[in-house]
Amino acid sequence: MGTNDSLAGHVPIRNWHSDDQPRQKLVIKGTETLSDAELLALLLNTGHKHKSALLLAQEILSKSSNNLQELGKVNVNQLKRLRGIGEAKAARIVAALELGRRRQAGNVLSKNVIRNGQDAALYFKPILGDCANERVHVLYLDFAHKVIKDGCVSKGGIASAPADVRVILREALELGATSIILCHNHPSGNLHPSQADILFTRKVVQAASILDILVLDHIIVSQAGYYSMNEEGLMTEEKPQHRQIREHHTPLGFAALRMAIA
Repeated sequence: MGTNDSLAGHVPIRNWHSDDQPRQKLVIKGTETLSDAELLALLLNTGHKHKSALLLAQEILSKSSNNLQELGKVNVNQLKRLRGIGEAKAARIVAALELGRRRQAGNVLSKNVIRNGQDAALYFKPILGDCANERVHVLYLDFAHKVIKDGCVSKGGIASAPADVRVILREALELGATSIILCHNHPSGNLHPSQADILFTRKVVQAASILDILVLDHIIVSQAGYYSMNEEGLMTEEKPQHRQIREHHTPLGFAALRMAIA
């Protein structure tokens, strides 16, 4: 495709051979035949001055180290810093990436049941894995472990913006939830729970037990994988010398298990 944007002059995509035009290529040959840059070019629709939409797409990917996970962290204002990207183009890109996250999370919720920390991690990773700021979410479940609601109860982190335990449990009572799962992200990628994370978890567990509401787990997620406080025995008392961190190797979940010495 590089010859289409050569120094000899800019040739608009509409003037390319139909076999090379991303839209026609998608329609005739299928989405799997398009590169990341070609798919992104379709979202952009148009280029800028002497740049085709494809060349502009390649520049955007280059700024994200040609990594879609990194691109997923970019917001509208950051995209607008690139020459040729206005608010409309930036918004289309961010919207498409958000749809991808929701689709992946929806694959878990379509099963309608969250039974353990791994199920919760598969749900939360596409939602929170790319977040630049720490957020605390709560999954409210009924007696059959079906999801009633996913609510964000804090933004900014447990230490800097602690979630209100009363708000969490009041919502659980109003929804008729019999169990909950806590989850927050670590933008740094470090999956180790802080002392504040542990103390907050135990505070919720203690308060919830009075109301006969079970706290199934507290999950920490990042792009690297997830950490389950329940699996590591941190919900009510301090235990382990070992921790298990599940690493993400496939689009559907965390396939590999590695042991790390705390």
